[in-house]
Amino acid sequence: MKPKTAKFILEKVLGWTGVQNKPEEPKCIIMGVPHTSILDFVITFFYYRSLGGHPKVLIKAKFFVGPLGWLLRRCGALPLKNDKGAAAVLEMVHAFEKYPEIQFCFAPEGTRAAVKRWKTGFHTIAKAANVPVYLGYFDYKHKVISCGERFELTDDAHADMIRMQKEYKKLPIYGYHPERIAFMDEVENQQ
Repeated sequence: MKPKTAKFILEKVLGWTGVQNKPEEPKCIIMGVPHTSILDFVITFFYYRSLGGHPKVLIKAKFFVGPLGWLLRRCGALPLKNDKGAAAVLEMVHAFEKYPEIQFCFAPEGTRAAVKRWKTGFHTIAKAANVPVYLGYFDYKHKVISCGERFELTDDAHADMIRMQKEYKKLPIYGYHPERIAFMDEVENQQ
């Protein structure tokens, strides 16, 4: 899909505004916060294509069957064969090594449901693959999506998570299902 077509669909059909350019680095991780709906994938796809990018997202391999598998691949999804722990991390680090340009979209919640704690796998992957992280976000109230600002990681995943959540707390962002957003309270409880 051409960027102009994707931009037309994003803005005129879906009513969203994409702000900011895609990251300049050919390899990076872009967070997608808050992740509360399957629509996040659709919005991200048209936004990123409107910027001329080719978004990549990892989805459990079990979903890559028949026509759905074909559609997911066309939209930039890669099958994640090992979706648990260290095996999943290794698979993602190898993806960064394999592709000359790959910008992964990650949901730190790990699910669309409300969670008490974000997953830190993206941090491990970013450090192991030596790639930067961007604080991308969705705002369903104002229909705005962005790749966000670059976020510098340290070697302390827990401290980075608290800093990251504080940055997100400053943004006026609303998920499709606002009741599923848990990070705001978590920041206060981790002080």
